[in-house]
Amino acid sequence: MIIDQEPLNSETDRLVSVQTKDDLPSLRPSNLAEFIGQDQLKENLAVFISSARKQNQPLDHVLLSGPPGLGKTTLASIISKEMGVNLKITSGPSIEKAGDLAALLTQLERSDILFIDEIHRLPRTIEEILYSAMEDFKLDLMVGEGPSARSLRIEIPPFTLVGATTRSGLLSSPLRSRFGIPLHLDFYSDEQMAEIVARSARILDIVVDKDAAFEMARRSRRTPRIANRLLRRVRDFAIAGDHSRIHLELARSSLEKLNVDSVGLDSLDKKLLLAIVDQFKGGPVGIDTLSAYLNEERDTLEELSEPFLLQAGLLTRSSRGRLVTDQGYSHMKRKRESDLPLFPA
Repeated sequence: MIIDQEPLNSETDRLVSVQTKDDLPSLRPSNLAEFIGQDQLKENLAVFISSARKQNQPLDHVLLSGPPGLGKTTLASIISKEMGVNLKITSGPSIEKAGDLAALLTQLERSDILFIDEIHRLPRTIEEILYSAMEDFKLDLMVGEGPSARSLRIEIPPFTLVGATTRSGLLSSPLRSRFGIPLHLDFYSDEQMAEIVARSARILDIVVDKDAAFEMARRSRRTPRIANRLLRRVRDFAIAGDHSRIHLELARSSLEKLNVDSVGLDSLDKKLLLAIVDQFKGGPVGIDTLSAYLNEERDTLEELSEPFLLQAGLLTRSSRGRLVTDQGYSHMKRKRESDLPLFPA
């Protein structure tokens, strides 16, 4: 059962955004068997859950890391269902005071799961209170101020903290070390993405040809959340055009109208690559310079565009900044001025 679920912040309305969590709940897998991809992670997680249940103990604390949109929130929900416990969902930025954390933890029952999304954005003072809560299941709080301040210790039921982060490097070492089960989610393959599209189409009762499913899959930035969003938008074109099924040409024409190119780039991704190519001769160029030139927030570029561009081999990073690769030049139909490869043999 999921209790007191709080909506998480949306930072963009881009169609290929991984921040906008608008997936239909019915599309989310409800158990590990339904979860497509991340095979080694699932196998290990199944072992840890089975062991905890047989010992009648809470699951050890879990840290889920990886780019947004790959299924971290879904996995937290699956863990709670497999464990047969309640799930309480919140996010790092929403826990501003010690009292906020205390209110969350004191409502939990034994073995319940507290899921904190964007855990790298927790205030440092909250982190320090979490240490004893995670290790000893005790909350050490300061009550009052000045000379009258006193320490208060509150016992809480043994619980499981599941933290999710897109930027694990921003987690402090003391907090990271308290997670007994660190799990990293990777981008999906095109074949896995096509399987996800096909599964969602069956749930939504949409007839999708196999090659059309693969076309949507390869434009989904290897991210299930984006694949489900593109499927729903292509379905809109099919319904508006009185099509009984989604075929390849309909999928292609719809996605082109949605400004999602053959590998999943949208206008911001293209602006980023072209800025480096045309204005900065391919790089290297610093992220702050790019942010100012494009009039986009640094976090937007680092969290929403860069991960996929790096994964797709269109962009690379060095100590001096960002550089467009030869593959990036080719995709943007540009020719490097020097005619030399980025990384000569």
